[in-house]
Amino acid sequence: MKSTIGTMAEQLCGVPGIRAVALGGSRARGAERPGSDWDLGLYYRGSPDTAALAALAATLADRPVDVAGPGGWGPWVDGGAWLTVGGVAVDWILRDLDRVERVWSQCREGRYEVGVQPGHPLGFWSPAYPGEVALCQVLADPSGELTALREETRRYPEPLRAALAEAAWEADFSVAAAGKSAAGGDTLHVSLCLSRAFGVLAQSLHAHHRVWCVNEKGALAAAAALPGAPDRFAERAASALRALDAAAVEAAAALVAEVRAVLGSGG
Repeated sequence: MKSTIGTMAEQLCGVPGIRAVALGGSRARGAERPGSDWDLGLYYRGSPDTAALAALAATLADRPVDVAGPGGWGPWVDGGAWLTVGGVAVDWILRDLDRVERVWSQCREGRYEVGVQPGHPLGFWSPAYPGEVALCQVLADPSGELTALREETRRYPEPLRAALAEAAWEADFSVAAAGKSAAGGDTLHVSLCLSRAFGVLAQSLHAHHRVWCVNEKGALAAAAALPGAPDRFAERAASALRALDAAAVEAAAALVAEVRAVLGSGG
């Protein structure tokens, strides 16, 4: 399948607007499981030729697929296609290279944003853009643009590290809000507040250790594996999310305090 993906990447770079193709996700990190998708980032400038992408997909996929152009999937994960090739799932995910470079510039200044995006229940954290580049495997890059950007993003920006560490204040705020709702048995609000709090803590812990966090999926376990993370961090967070009562809020508050102590320890 690897050779098929390589050939596909070269073909994709022949589509007007597509400047580079990268392998992302678990396969890029060497953490894939049997049956893991092949996630391909299609980095474009301007407007990619979605008709040409659809035509190429028709020659490669086992069955007809729809190709969503920029904005078709939302403001951050803005389009692409889900293909099955030889029985294997291959995802094409559009990425606006101009926008990725703008976000990278903002991150170097310690600025980021969290946007609403389908498929990202805790929001899409803009540092995921340069993080994806830093962690990807470049498959096809005729102009060398993505390869050069990948080298830049290997160095985690200290201003971003500081900004995301400071973001842990929101976890405190969210846990306090959960406490007010737990007394009334409002489990939806409690669950949303605690999930948000733990998601923020995961982002802050990753940044503290200068590690890119590109998705909520697996973020809790990954944060728990970082040096100095609170003992049984993932297990304690999961227990609180199951209980969603006053005791769960107290347990969450203890985790927030422990993480903030780690963040304040330097490193």
